Amino acid sequence: MGRILEIDIETYSDVDLIKCGVYAYADGPAFEVLLFAYSFDGGKTQVIDLAQGEELPEEVTEAVFDEGVVKTAFNANFERICLSKHFGRQLSPENWHCSAVQAAMLALPRSLEDVGVVLGLEQQKMKEGKELIRYFCVPCKPTKANGGRTRNLPCHAPEKWEIFKNYCIRDVDVEKGIRRKLQHFPISEGEMELYCLDQKINDRGVLVDRELVQQAVSCDLLYKDIVTKRAYELTGLENPNSVVQIKSWLEENGVEMESMSKKAVAGLIEESDGEVQELLRLRLLMAKTSVKKYEAMERSVCSDGRVHGLLQFYGANRTGRWAGRLVQVQNLPQNHIPDLELARSLVKQGRFEDVELLYDSTPNVLSELIRTAFIPKPGYRFVVADFSAIEARVLAWLPGEKWRLDVFASHGKIYEASASAMFQVPIEEVTKGSPLRQKGKISELALGYGGSVGALTSMGALDMGLAEEELAPLVSTWRSANPHITQFWWDVDAAAVKAVTEKKKTRVGRITFEYKSGILFVELPSGRKLSYVKPRMALNKFGRNGLTYEGITENKKWSRIETYGPKLVENIVQGTARDLLAEAMLRVEEKGYSIVMHCHDEIIAEMPEGYGSVEEMCAVMTVQPEWADGLPLRADGYECAFYKKE
Repeated sequence: MGRILEIDIETYSDVDLIKCGVYAYADGPAFEVLLFAYSFDGGKTQVIDLAQGEELPEEVTEAVFDEGVVKTAFNANFERICLSKHFGRQLSPENWHCSAVQAAMLALPRSLEDVGVVLGLEQQKMKEGKELIRYFCVPCKPTKANGGRTRNLPCHAPEKWEIFKNYCIRDVDVEKGIRRKLQHFPISEGEMELYCLDQKINDRGVLVDRELVQQAVSCDLLYKDIVTKRAYELTGLENPNSVVQIKSWLEENGVEMESMSKKAVAGLIEESDGEVQELLRLRLLMAKTSVKKYEAMERSVCSDGRVHGLLQFYGANRTGRWAGRLVQVQNLPQNHIPDLELARSLVKQGRFEDVELLYDSTPNVLSELIRTAFIPKPGYRFVVADFSAIEARVLAWLPGEKWRLDVFASHGKIYEASASAMFQVPIEEVTKGSPLRQKGKISELALGYGGSVGALTSMGALDMGLAEEELAPLVSTWRSANPHITQFWWDVDAAAVKAVTEKKKTRVGRITFEYKSGILFVELPSGRKLSYVKPRMALNKFGRNGLTYEGITENKKWSRIETYGPKLVENIVQGTARDLLAEAMLRVEEKGYSIVMHCHDEIIAEMPEGYGSVEEMCAVMTVQPEWADGLPLRADGYECAFYKKE
């Protein structure tokens, strides 16, 4: 192996890193690198004080550009992008190694400090760091005491600056400690190839229609003003946006509301009339936040007109899926307006009165136009393709639920086929709007991972018109119609428990379970492994002995988490679907399609007019990997002049 250069830098910019992302941060006019700490091949860490005129040794500069030297950092994307800006030359991700990704692959936390704690390193990240970063790395408020300055320099606090230099050195040392601890779990070649592709996609970014974005924000402000004014005229309240004030006004008008949630307000609108009904409608309109994503685009767009860094590699560390960042492209509102192009051009031209005249709800229009703010560059168009029902296909394939595989290999109508299998009726009788299809659909969406009555309810079964007493039988009927899937949940549960309690390698179909170095590894058909740290048996919420492990919970805390067969199956299925998308992306890119975004199971490529086609991209996506024999894949797509959902 060649030389390794370990790096940590401290930087200054007047652009907010958290809100705008590293690309816009480094693109800011005031951006500069202050400190550069480094170590070659695990040797003593040095720091170069660039802020005070020191220069990088030639050996370091050469190593940064030398493709034979591996550059390593925790969240290496930050160092690579900032140093690209510093040197005025784009650094390729090919020879960069990210120890944050390596940690994420073992389901460890994504922050340097938290990984250090979980791994019990001798040297931990210095606690003073946050305060020092606030002092030296971001603009400060001008006050009388600081002479009205907007930035703190080393000369303003020499003692703090010395501590800051030690902090920078310590970060390199902590990162070295992490890599030493994880050296037996290297990132595989395949995942390194994917990481490089991910970095190239983020570097490429996607163009934003800034005019549309600005007009959408203006339209929303104007609309909120009109709605708030009407609410004020109606109620005489000082602040008609205040939940407390609205509740008290409603009480005076004979209506008591515990919650002002969207669902509660919408429900009451049906039952009320007159001024109360009007205020509740206005409340929904005032509370609709359709512009947050437009504002995120405005903040994070770079001087090239593109937003970069929208996706985080291995962002979901239970499955290895990507996570959305900045604009959160993973949860964009869908578009259902039939004349999308007209709505888009009216907003873009600032014809807000026409929008109000032609559409039921202006906030709805703005919400549905969010996707369309992403556009291809002139002379290009988007080619979009996505896997059809990929999770449902993988869930049928792994346990070998034959009737479902037959459906996917032929017509693919899983909701109709599911209803047919559940209720023993010919599939022809299950038509598009029929109650049976509704039952098939809700069962498919809610029950594949061990869900029961609660899952059906939270998926909206009661809102669809199903009666409460129908739900439990629906669960039983679905499970009876899918015996192999149901058995698979419990076989996976037993295999995982056996691997942990007996320290034996176990196998269920194409999935292998192994306990090693305090981690339960679940090997997927692709060969990639999911990780569950420090697994052990403990009493679970059902009062039974069940599997638990340590991980990051929904509230971002590191703690013990319960799991069981169906939950593990969900991770396995989603992880496998991720691997299918990942390999498809490599093939699509290799075929010359420039991927600018991807979202769940969908790939968006920016292509010159006349090159490539939807048919070709779908064909490339559905090439079956060697490890996925017998899995019926299908992709559908379309072309568009702005991003949308067809």
